Amino acid sequence: MAFVIRRDAGLYGYERALGRAGFGLVAGADEAGRGACAGPLVAAAAILPARPIEGLNDSKKLTAKTRERLYDVITTRALAWAVVRVEPAECDALGMHVANLEALRRAVAKLDRTPDFVLTDGFAVDGLGVPSLAMWKGDAVAASVAAASVLAKVTRDRIMTGYAADHPGYAFDVHKGYCTPLHQSELDARGPCAIHRLKWDNVARTTRLERT
Repeated sequence: MAFVIRRDAGLYGYERALGRAGFGLVAGADEAGRGACAGPLVAAAAILPARPIEGLNDSKKLTAKTRERLYDVITTRALAWAVVRVEPAECDALGMHVANLEALRRAVAKLDRTPDFVLTDGFAVDGLGVPSLAMWKGDAVAASVAAASVLAKVTRDRIMTGYAADHPGYAFDVHKGYCTPLHQSELDARGPCAIHRLKWDNVARTTRLERT
């Protein structure tokens, strides 16, 4: 299949081109938390309406306040959307790459409308049941993937903020489980808690230190 994307097509260029090629419902899928050593991996999928959502962009380029606002707009206006989570123990059991693919697959499967085409951020995902395209930095170049990135990021940030109260002392509301110096210092001092990914080297090292 071939379709043409103009350089100046903007964030909705892929969705419009796919629409012209006969794919009316285009879903985007993305994840948040792949690089964290604590907390769940969260994936989202979204099918957007033709009318653009003002201000939509890659979630990493947006402020937390803007992401929250866009989350409400996306969940209100999307033709379909879904969010799933893969817990730390399953991430450990599967390995992060497999967990990432599985999360994206589950998010698309959870949509209450079956897409005609799926755009995924970063990695090709098999088993979707429809044609798909993996896109490098898809959240920066395709609207539906950008929308999914916002849904995944906001959902995961909310989860990690909640965990800050359940596991005081780790500052999960600050670093959201990513491997920052602050997180590592708390991890070294306290050891892992129930939401850490125990297969990560920096986490496993603290469990070995506890045994010595």
